[in-house]
Amino acid sequence: MTDVVMPRMGETVDEGTVNVWHKAAGDEVTEGEPLLEIGTDKVDTDIPAPVSGVLAEIKVAEGETVPVATVLAVIQ
Repeated sequence: MTDVVMPRMGETVDEGTVNVWHKAAGDEVTEGEPLLEIGTDKVDTDIPAPVSGVLAEIKVAEGETVPVATVLAVIQ
């Protein structure tokens, strides 16, 4: 299993908001394809899947703001 974590989006950015999930739990994902969109006070960015597999669990709902390094989802 691989954790999908909230990335650091810039030197001064310590948190981000999950704007939208492009995949749902149970969906197949391919490494590199857009998995979700993260928003900060500076930019909105698509976050790619770090590995191929099945999106086993979404841990952070759309609209939630979390600190960098928070586990957002699990791919197995």
